[in-house]
Amino acid sequence: MKPSVETRTPTPVKIIIAGGFGVGKTTAVSSISEITPLRTEAAITTVSEDVDRTGLVPDKTTTTVALDFGCITIDDDVKLYLFGTPGQDRFGFMWRDLALGALGALVIVDTRRIDDCYPAVDYFEKTGLPFVVAVNLFEGKLSHAQADIRWALAIGDHVPLITFDARVKLSVRDALLTVLRTTLDRATSQQQHGR
Repeated sequence: MKPSVETRTPTPVKIIIAGGFGVGKTTAVSSISEITPLRTEAAITTVSEDVDRTGLVPDKTTTTVALDFGCITIDDDVKLYLFGTPGQDRFGFMWRDLALGALGALVIVDTRRIDDCYPAVDYFEKTGLPFVVAVNLFEGKLSHAQADIRWALAIGDHVPLITFDARVKLSVRDALLTVLRTTLDRATSQQQHGR
């Protein structure tokens, strides 16, 4: 009789993927998810074009109206459950429910429309949830210096600012690992300072 091999279930970790309309949240979740992602996409109508400001993303024909969901196993110990938020302000009321129980967040920024990410940055600063700002490299280039982006977002040095490509699985993985490291570093610091 063979000895039984004990298999351990990885610890589930909830991560929020947030940012403005059309910054690459759905693309990031789709790029890395090991399951077929759940998407709640709806067609952009002519009525919503003015509300959703499609001018800088004219090829965008759908938008997330509830959430995107995917998951990725990091290793034997950790499995990430990814919840992408809708990017429009009118769906902001859902963020509290989506963020409940999350360990951290990845805030995706399109520097062509940097003001669209202010609500996400403000939300996570107010809730105290650790977050990382990830500039999506549209067309493969960074259009502003990182110091200028940090200044424009008014984020302190304690908030990591990285670049990534939401279309590339390994790039998304590295961004998510930065969220995990940031969360762990904050928890370790708080524990050392008795908070």
